[in-house]
Amino acid sequence: MRRFIPFITAAAAAICASSFAQAQEKTLNLYTYESFTSEWGPGPKVKEAFEKTCGCKVNFVSVSDGVALLTRLKLEGPKSDADIALGLDTNLISEAKSTGLFEPHGLDNAVAVKVPGDYSDDTFVPYDYGHFAVVYDTKTLKNPPKSLKELVEGDPSQKIAIEDPRTSTPGLGLLLWVKSVYGDKAPEAWAKLKKRVLTVTPGWSEAYGLFTKGEVPMVLSYTTSPAYHMVEEKSEQYQAASFSEGHYIQIEVAGILKGAHEKDLARQFLKFMVSPAFQNVIPTTNWMMPVTKTSTPLPDAFSKLVQPQKTFLMGSDEVAKNRQAWIDEWLAAMSLN
Repeated sequence: MRRFIPFITAAAAAICASSFAQAQEKTLNLYTYESFTSEWGPGPKVKEAFEKTCGCKVNFVSVSDGVALLTRLKLEGPKSDADIALGLDTNLISEAKSTGLFEPHGLDNAVAVKVPGDYSDDTFVPYDYGHFAVVYDTKTLKNPPKSLKELVEGDPSQKIAIEDPRTSTPGLGLLLWVKSVYGDKAPEAWAKLKKRVLTVTPGWSEAYGLFTKGEVPMVLSYTTSPAYHMVEEKSEQYQAASFSEGHYIQIEVAGILKGAHEKDLARQFLKFMVSPAFQNVIPTTNWMMPVTKTSTPLPDAFSKLVQPQKTFLMGSDEVAKNRQAWIDEWLAAMSLN
């Protein structure tokens, strides 16, 4: 029997080593929005690529949209399990910082990103951007609006699905877009637009789903959304309307939580986030524009997209100061309160 002892000992040691390695494997908890983690979104590919380099597991926790993400973090407070929040945008960063839940990423000049307006921040790192747009069905809408004014004052029988600014970053984007164009007259604009609104959804996925099912001829989305249909469906049925006043931009960001259990891993992910391995995935899964050069060219469909002649973007401090008052204006005009 002695001759089997070394074999048993070696096998036992291997099992113990494997169990120990599994016990020591780190997990990065990444809070984000549902369309990011969906099977057709960037989440699965991002998870697979990062796990190959980090010796860790990525655990996604998703909510309906970016505003809902910040709301959840506020509710969980310092005890949140989140290491990284991915899916806030520049409209929300001042409010996010004011919670005291985030800390500077400490990456200095290690990440070089390029977005319209040359946005940079010591706490949040951009990972994609896109301009909001009214996307319409060319088969059911032959004369789409050519301006925000035409959208507001157009035929009430031609409906649009929009997102709620209380829970959705696109919804908040439309709120700020209207405010940028109409200023103090925004409540009157909302009262007119209300006649064209079929429904207000909690997030982008619900609104876009109604649109592609043919239940509404227009939806608030992005200038980049038609690229999905051109690339994946070989169809140009859905197009973005170019607005003469210009389009409001969304720059999406990620940041590290002050209470993160895996801060080194979180910083490693932020560096990975602006590498080609992550950025290559963004255009054809999140259907947004990358913030760094990709190692693969963009599909030809991106050259056919609306190119806004003017970009609107409010400072995050201004948004944080006025967001609730502007939402109250919206609620009163839309009679949703």
